[in-house]
Amino acid sequence: MKLAVYGKGGIGKSTTSCNISVALSLRGKRVLQIGCDPKHDSTFTLTGFLIPTIIDTLQLKDYHYEDVWSEDVIYKGYSNVDCVEAGGPPAGAGCGGYVVGETVKLLKELNAFDEYDVILFDVLGDVVCGGFAAPLNYADYCLIVTDNGFDALFAANRIAASVREKARTHSLKLAGLIGNRTSKRDLIDKYIDCVPMPVLEILPLIEDIRVSRVKGKTLFEMAEQSKNLNYVCNYYLNIADQLISRPEGVIPKESSDRDLFDLLSDFYLNPGRNIEEVVHQQDLDLITIE
Repeated sequence: MKLAVYGKGGIGKSTTSCNISVALSLRGKRVLQIGCDPKHDSTFTLTGFLIPTIIDTLQLKDYHYEDVWSEDVIYKGYSNVDCVEAGGPPAGAGCGGYVVGETVKLLKELNAFDEYDVILFDVLGDVVCGGFAAPLNYADYCLIVTDNGFDALFAANRIAASVREKARTHSLKLAGLIGNRTSKRDLIDKYIDCVPMPVLEILPLIEDIRVSRVKGKTLFEMAEQSKNLNYVCNYYLNIADQLISRPEGVIPKESSDRDLFDLLSDFYLNPGRNIEEVVHQQDLDLITIE
């Protein structure tokens, strides 16, 4: 099973990805997490340090792909989750998306894809073009990490559009949304009323989730010293169980940017209105324009 995790930059994709990878490992799956961000920090909470990237390794090998071995690029993380970082060119000096595509190519040549039950791609922000869209070509499911905010849901809608487009030619479904560190879910619910899709889990506003990133540890590792964090780990185990069961998933039909902007903005300005009122008003506006 191959998973591609997307979402607005800074929303907590890497922290979420690492904890899902551990949860899948604890359920007996062999897991490889591939960081697809030039910052190469996706797997930081699994390994505790910034591992050498594919680009670093290729430079050492003078870009002779035939001289690269699995042990050169794959590092062991917490709970036996294997880790790879694509890396990227210096800022302003090249295309990070191209590196993601080359990373996938190299790992396939090394037959690494055949050795795991789950491969999880943690992909840069909400950029779903060029090489950064490459994981969608291989994924069985896309997961979107969001919060209850306007910007994150706007990004989620763009990602949903990419899933729909890729699903035309690839066996890809959207497994669902994961709400990360949010005290409310009203806007999430309004959005999925407009663009139906599953919600895999909503993680509450727990400070330890943010702290785990700073400490370079997953919630599962932190829970070894603090048993009161076990309940947080259960959120990720629930996500893992849903994924292992091979959910049906959906091919979403995204909202237009303008309609989504109007819909979500209206709830910020008029929180007392329900979605039926807003959709009805949009229909009236269209009739007036026509």
